[in-house]
Amino acid sequence: MQVQDIMTRDVVAAPSRMNAAEAAEMMWRWNCGALPVVTDGNRLIGIITDRDLFIALGTQNRKPAEVSVGEIMHANPTCCGPADDLQQALSTMASQHVRRLPVVDPSGSLQGMLSIDDVIARTKVGSGGNGVLRTLKAICESQAKPEPKHAVLAEQ
Repeated sequence: MQVQDIMTRDVVAAPSRMNAAEAAEMMWRWNCGALPVVTDGNRLIGIITDRDLFIALGTQNRKPAEVSVGEIMHANPTCCGPADDLQQALSTMASQHVRRLPVVDPSGSLQGMLSIDDVIARTKVGSGGNGVLRTLKAICESQAKPEPKHAVLAEQ
């Protein structure tokens, strides 16, 4: 099975100049947890998640309308192609600990999004169930988190 067989094709995307308030509104309106960030020519340059928005806005003393998506996004995100093998995409999700992969053509133009939800909803358990479970386990495994930049160090 290929990524194009189950990916979501109609995805909303954000320009890097969009502000965080607009991005949050877009995620709310379209019920999505991530927005691919694209150039005016629809070339993928980043991705921003609802978690990214929350952390950025919770740790900065700035209004959401003052923070651009370009400041928050993960530049050059891990992605896949429409003709890629689904099992390979699942392996990529697992190794990168991500729930979503933007799908791009060879020129880097956004074609859609592959989410773990797509995989669960559109594949038969027997045809990819073990790969899905391994991917979910790898994504959900805790990783060592770096100490926050704003942490107060204990006096010595």
